Amino acid sequence: MAKNEPKNNNYGADAITVLEGLDPVRKRPGMYIGSTSAAGLHHLIWEVVDNCIDEAMGGYATEISVSLLPNRMVEVVDNGRGIPVEKHKVTGLSALETVLTKLHAGGKFGGGGYKVSGGLHGVGVSVVNALSEYLKAEIHRDGKIWQQEYKIGLPQGAIKSIGKTDHTGTSITFQADSTIFTELEFNWGKILDRLRQQSYLTKGITMNVLDNREGHREKHYRFHFEGGIKSYIKSLHRGKTVKNETIFYVDKDINDCRVEVALQYNDEYNENVLLFANNIHNPEGGTHLVGFRSALTRTLNNYGRAKNILKEKQENLSGEDVREGLTAIISVKLTDPQFEGQTKGKLGNAEMKGYVEQIFGDALSTFLEEHPKEAEAIIGKCVLSAQARLAARSARATILRKGALEGMTLPGKLADCSSRHPEECELYIVEGDSAGGSAKQGRDRRFQAILPLRGKILNVERARLDKMLANNEIKNLIIALGANIDEQFDLEKLRYHRIIIMTDADVDGAHIRTLLLTLFFRHFAPLLNNGHIYIAQPPLYQLKKGASIAYAYSDEEKERIIKEWGGMTDTEIVEEDENGEKEIIESEEIENEDGDKKGDKNKTSTKIHIQRYKGLGEMNPDQLWNTTMNPASRIVKQVTIEDATKADQIFDMLMGDNVAPRKNFIQTHAKKVQNLDI
Repeated sequence: MAKNEPKNNNYGADAITVLEGLDPVRKRPGMYIGSTSAAGLHHLIWEVVDNCIDEAMGGYATEISVSLLPNRMVEVVDNGRGIPVEKHKVTGLSALETVLTKLHAGGKFGGGGYKVSGGLHGVGVSVVNALSEYLKAEIHRDGKIWQQEYKIGLPQGAIKSIGKTDHTGTSITFQADSTIFTELEFNWGKILDRLRQQSYLTKGITMNVLDNREGHREKHYRFHFEGGIKSYIKSLHRGKTVKNETIFYVDKDINDCRVEVALQYNDEYNENVLLFANNIHNPEGGTHLVGFRSALTRTLNNYGRAKNILKEKQENLSGEDVREGLTAIISVKLTDPQFEGQTKGKLGNAEMKGYVEQIFGDALSTFLEEHPKEAEAIIGKCVLSAQARLAARSARATILRKGALEGMTLPGKLADCSSRHPEECELYIVEGDSAGGSAKQGRDRRFQAILPLRGKILNVERARLDKMLANNEIKNLIIALGANIDEQFDLEKLRYHRIIIMTDADVDGAHIRTLLLTLFFRHFAPLLNNGHIYIAQPPLYQLKKGASIAYAYSDEEKERIIKEWGGMTDTEIVEEDENGEKEIIESEEIENEDGDKKGDKNKTSTKIHIQRYKGLGEMNPDQLWNTTMNPASRIVKQVTIEDATKADQIFDMLMGDNVAPRKNFIQTHAKKVQNLDI
């Protein structure tokens, strides 16, 4: 507080605001759904669907339908028991109105409603109601159809019976509040992926997804997977070469909990393990992952020793060895899940470690005995992985020892910044020495470091760690970041909290950018998960008109600037080619009364010069700073992962060994490519 600022002595009981009912949700929506952007908008659908899934997991519902309707409406219907409608003893309202207007009200807390449930701590459907301009609940129960409507969370009259029915179930129709959300358009692909995943996780349920929005082609998908997560594994391995043709699968109850695990090995080097607790994705792991890993390593070592596949003098397989090329799904159901963090990213129930370890370990031992050829193929792959690990360990030790001796800098390669506060430091990974030179001269030396790359780095999708570490560009990057790699990666030691990929706006630049993103996704995943990776957006054009200079980042922006500058003048638009030579591509002149083309004396004649940047190296340091590196004026895109499974499949398709899926993808999307340099 400033010294001369008068103190406020009116701080008493009257200054305390109490938010009633659903007011807290509308006041701080981000606390309940994460954000008010596209992610939060879709969260409304997930919360209503989660209630339907709870009915299905309890054995009460067999079919769920999600429909996108005109006027931004969404309808979610299940054939479960239907939300109760009788008067609630405590609130004096109907049970339906209680569920829709009271936070933490529902069948998930007392033990009488659901044995196993997901959802957002029981606040889900009431939060959807609070954040909707309009919501209609229709209940089929006890032979009657009940209905009640709401606006911004407030009931528009009491619940009423509108007819008779032979069915049971719940229908929720809502329209997201346009004053709350910054994004109001639902993403069909995102909805489809999420509901397909939920269908895999709830074995035997039928999921209908319909798009009936105005201006959209009508679509209808129907998902039903009797194999559950076993079918999920099969879909993840589509187009890949597998080691064990028979997918391992176990589904067993233990002490009011349920453990379901499926796994299969492929001939690649990456691990892909998906974890779920009560159908909620746990990307940060948890006790079920600890139990799974412990049982996997122990069981494979025991079998390898017993069958003499692992020789007497050979050391045991490590956890890293047995997880190379592994795809696994672990889905647990439990009555009282304890999650770490509001996003439920990590399961904390200690008992689940023992349950998963016991059930999975016993079942895997039996599987290996019953499938000896596949067991031998799995352990053979793990042994090869162990050999590569030993080679990589030596290479890694050499790199990190060298890095430590050199103070984690690379003289002549890395131009480091002077600040030693990682939270304010940023590393530009630049394509080529020429662009690197401009970036080094144009940067702010206090907080910006520059690492030029020579050529294209190794495609790590097709290489083990030992081969990666032999690549000088990757080696330089590991030392510059200072946080190690893979399982030894330590985010606390990261030297720069913003890592910015800056490449040319051409095909080669896009390829280098993709190779770097593949490296970060496969071996530095915490950088992506914690929002440390960015992509710089250099301009495509520089436009000059007299003393005025502007930069355009797209063809559309270039045309807009030309139109603004062209105005009421005779304008020659001059475009410079890559050799700097100028060519008039457009000229506007005025005819006089005799038909001669002469300029109007009252108008000025001005040329607009347009330079198309073919690469960052063409920009001088000042231009590079002003357009691409100055935090006050630059444009950078943060790289995030919304769906790790889908990202894994895309990287595998684009960067893996299997040509057919990549060829099909290119043929399908070729017409959508813009600014393709040939």
